[in-house]
Amino acid sequence: MEFEHDPNAPDRKRDENPLLKRALELGPLAIFFFANARGKQLAESFPALGALGGPIFIATAAFMVAISISLIVSYSIYRRLSVMPLVAGVVVIVFGALTLYLHDDVFIKLKPTIINTLFGAVLLGGLAFGRSFLGYVFDSVFQLDAEGWRKLTFRWGLFFLFLVILNEIVWRNFSTDFWVTFKVFGIMPITFCFTLSQLPLINRHSLSAKDDKMH
Repeated sequence: MEFEHDPNAPDRKRDENPLLKRALELGPLAIFFFANARGKQLAESFPALGALGGPIFIATAAFMVAISISLIVSYSIYRRLSVMPLVAGVVVIVFGALTLYLHDDVFIKLKPTIINTLFGAVLLGGLAFGRSFLGYVFDSVFQLDAEGWRKLTFRWGLFFLFLVILNEIVWRNFSTDFWVTFKVFGIMPITFCFTLSQLPLINRHSLSAKDDKMH
């Protein structure tokens, strides 16, 4: 099984369709939201689903299936897997199974906390050893110099830890339906705004921009 190549590797293939990649990553999340919102109707239409419990448990099962299919389709198309979706998929399946087996939705609510803590720790820990791991994830999108990858990795590491705190506040103080809605429609805009805020740094350290200036 092949994972991402080294950042800025000259032989790296840039054949990924960004829209398809986003659809494969965000599709399972959309299914999770839909299944939670329509859980009662789904249970009525398919009695077997009712045995899982309330809407959040139906949504959890649907999330597990959807993210598994997403990973399989992604690998079948690109013959490699992105590290972040793979880690997220493993955590979803493990914590989703615990949620269904123990019939306790706390486990699926902890999933973002576990994933973001892991990503934040890996990114910041990697910097401590001189490695900018973010380059392995985003190198298919743009190429930066070493300083740019270090700065961007540090910022994303802190952002992931911010998401940990945010998830803990929301799931511990609000209803399950509110948490699901915030997870789908809150985290995404926040992440999008954070990403846009990094464009000045990306432009300053872009290798392609430097090449254009040289010519």
